[in-house]
Amino acid sequence: MKAKIGTGVVHEVPDDLEIVLSGNPDLLEKWNSLTPLARNEWICWVISVKKSETREKHLERLTEEILEGKRRPCCWPGCPHR
Repeated sequence: MKAKIGTGVVHEVPDDLEIVLSGNPDLLEKWNSLTPLARNEWICWVISVKKSETREKHLERLTEEILEGKRRPCCWPGCPHR
């Protein structure tokens, strides 16, 4: 059975982030403990970049920071889509 992955308030979880979350049970548990608004900020932060290399770095940083207990991306003005 596929694990449930919480979404954001505006954004759905993109495929690459879903793969990262599904492959790390500790990360997935912490991800699902975030509020939908906080998850939305992380999703928007990941998808807002233009280069694939930058997106990969954002996925790596998301993993590290959420596992460290951070609830939102640092130095991010917030999702402009809500």
